[in-house]
Amino acid sequence: MIRPFKVEDTSQILEIYNYYVLNSTATFDLEISEFKSFQEKLIGINNNFPFLVFEENNQILGYAYGSKFRPRPAYNDTVESTVYVKHNVHGKQIGTKLYIQLLKQLKIQQFHTVLGVLTVPNVGSVKLHENLGFKQVAELKEVGFKFGEWQNVGFWQLKL
Repeated sequence: MIRPFKVEDTSQILEIYNYYVLNSTATFDLEISEFKSFQEKLIGINNNFPFLVFEENNQILGYAYGSKFRPRPAYNDTVESTVYVKHNVHGKQIGTKLYIQLLKQLKIQQFHTVLGVLTVPNVGSVKLHENLGFKQVAELKEVGFKFGEWQNVGFWQLKL
């Protein structure tokens, strides 16, 4: 079931996110997030953008939200998307289902452009974005340093 974020979801979302901090380049955070600051971040996002969770048997298996792309007012109608799926449940279309609902919510809220910002290479995430109509518009070379290596970042864009 896909539903809106509730503050009580924070610990399960934090568990999903911190796994990726420690084990992947999907995020450029280098240290795990602490509960209080992470919860404040999620509440701030939820106050301004759609924030959805995928829940099954009282377990959150994924989440998706929109967030501010850049702080200048001219960017107010552009949003960056974030989707994470619990590491041990990939392949069940959870990310796709979340993303479809997120895009519907963003369109209802009259955002104009959605940007997916991905560490590349990342075959699964690229496929997810392209299957939903996103087009790659940029690749920034060696802009993040994690796990002792320089990482590239790609931008995928969808006009709502």
